[in-house]
Amino acid sequence: MLKLALSGFESRFRDYLVLFSGLIMSSAIFYLFESLATNNAFIKANAIVSGGQIIFQLGAVLLGIITFVYVMYANSFLLQLRQHDYGLFMMLGAKQSRIGQLILLETLVVGVMSTIIGVFVGLALTQILGNALMAHLGLTVQHFSAFNGTAIISTLVFYLILFVIAGGMNVWHMTRTSALKLLQKNDLADTVVIRPWRQLAEMIMGLLLLAIGYTAMAYLTTLQLTAIPIALVTIVLGTYFIFHSGCTWLIVRMQNTNFASRGLRSFTLAQLAFRIKQYTKILSIVTILFAMALGAITVGLGYQNQIPEMAQTMTPYTMGIANPTVKQVRDVNRLNLSDKVSYQQKQVGKQLVVSDRQFTQHPLLATKPMDLDHGGAKFETYRMTLHQLKVNPSGYSMIQNGSLQALPVKVVSDRQFNRLAQPKTTLLIFRVRDLAQSQSDLKRLAASLPYSEDQLGGAYSQYQMGKSVFGGMAFMGLFLGIAFLAMFASCLMFKILSGASTDQRRYDMLYKLGAQRQQLSAAMAKEIGFLFALPGILGIVHVLFGLQLFKPIMLNPYNQLGLPFGIFLILYGVYYLVTVWLYRQLVLTKRT
Repeated sequence: MLKLALSGFESRFRDYLVLFSGLIMSSAIFYLFESLATNNAFIKANAIVSGGQIIFQLGAVLLGIITFVYVMYANSFLLQLRQHDYGLFMMLGAKQSRIGQLILLETLVVGVMSTIIGVFVGLALTQILGNALMAHLGLTVQHFSAFNGTAIISTLVFYLILFVIAGGMNVWHMTRTSALKLLQKNDLADTVVIRPWRQLAEMIMGLLLLAIGYTAMAYLTTLQLTAIPIALVTIVLGTYFIFHSGCTWLIVRMQNTNFASRGLRSFTLAQLAFRIKQYTKILSIVTILFAMALGAITVGLGYQNQIPEMAQTMTPYTMGIANPTVKQVRDVNRLNLSDKVSYQQKQVGKQLVVSDRQFTQHPLLATKPMDLDHGGAKFETYRMTLHQLKVNPSGYSMIQNGSLQALPVKVVSDRQFNRLAQPKTTLLIFRVRDLAQSQSDLKRLAASLPYSEDQLGGAYSQYQMGKSVFGGMAFMGLFLGIAFLAMFASCLMFKILSGASTDQRRYDMLYKLGAQRQQLSAAMAKEIGFLFALPGILGIVHVLFGLQLFKPIMLNPYNQLGLPFGIFLILYGVYYLVTVWLYRQLVLTKRT
């Protein structure tokens, strides 16, 4: 029995390599997330909400569910590889108890080895990915560490439990299936049955549930916390109904058109119809996870992109410098400025006094909200009238430095100002065209001032504060989005690869009938592309509506969507290409 088992491993080494590498990546990604979720100091220092700990705990539960599904699909791939061998062993007289022991041993050996290696890979990924994201975002994330003992233990224990469950399920399945059924398992086919009225009802129900979920997210401020569970339940059910009814209907209808009669399209559609029932659940799961991963990356980059804009909502001026030196003036002039002005002021006791004449000649810039309904709050810059400045002089206080920010401002006539005996000081204020691009020059300028960055007035100080507050959120969004992408794309990949052994004979038969290798490769790419495209399209729709949830806490969640969508789709495309390549390696034999 041991020799037979080892010979089975050796003969299917390429197939087992796919399984082994997938499980290694799964455990690596699980560790990658757990290294953050169990790092309490990191969450408290970098989360922008008080419930950051709860969010990560819920995320850990969700990732655990995803991992369970992933391991079950990987386990089904293992069964596909070995069920014919197990059936052969039983035909040769092996007892079911011995077969059960062999199955459990194989499952645990594969699982434990892949998990241990995966933890080391996870350590490397956490360090490399973390440093790369921080460098790209220009962040200094506090308390981030790749090594986390709690995460290592939780990963090993969790995966050990999963593989014990998976091994028990394998034993239960194999010992209750006859040898003949095991040998002929891959030859069974699903019959596609079309019930028009039932499918129409499911389609309408799915669209209605999605509409309810999208509406709940749009009215978050009205529904409050109830909007999230309503949207979660309705969108998940609506997605399932859409795939369960729409995919079968679409494939069958395409088979009856002229489109299917060209090349190997009829075979590709038949392949999809053959297995579509098996893919309904996984496509629904992948769609939801696709939306969550893309949403996390989009929101993460959104927070990063909005930091300069948020910094300038309080004051449009970048920085104020009291009594600047010649060198400081020269450094300011080197910046890419859009506005620069100097004001004279006097400190009278615990009050700042300024002349109205200079504000008449050079009105002070201020910001005000322009639109609070569509696409989040937007702000516009305007020049204050003298009356507006006298009524609300806080805009002038905000560009002061140090203790002067707390002093009230009084606007007097030019004659009254000149009569005051106190010495005059000059306040140079300026505004750069791009706060993010000028960051390094501004940092050097701020270092020459006798104040710390948090004591400086203007948008630069707000920008530095925003980076520390929102930077952690941007980092977590990108980090978790990439982790979820790798996990759900791997789930879909393993589901597709689990049917490779049965497809091998069909493609081999097509080759014998005269189909060229290039045609077979193209048919595989189209079939897998269809399965990748469906959750991708619906997932993008989910994200576009789901961004409504962030309108109350982001200036404009729909701003600059091209970058996060582009990054995500490129990574998703890489997974598609890898899946196609692995599928070809498994299906196309040397004879084809």
